[in-house]
Amino acid sequence: MIKLTRLNHIPLLLNSDLIELIDTTPDTVISMTTGQKLMVLETADEIIEKIIKYRQNFAMAAHPAVRGSSLPE
Repeated sequence: MIKLTRLNHIPLLLNSDLIELIDTTPDTVISMTTGQKLMVLETADEIIEKIIKYRQNFAMAAHPAVRGSSLPE
């Protein structure tokens, strides 16, 4: 989940796996795979950065070697 901000400055948490399209017209409009559309304050580039950071953190937490555990021999 990534944290974004609606145009009325109310925060929301978004499942980034459901994003189908991000459009800038000039507001940022996120089209979801569910058909829902969301308008947010963040730019498309900021959203992409948040998604990348979220996925990197998720991958690091899930990988045993990164957590400090040794792999079974």
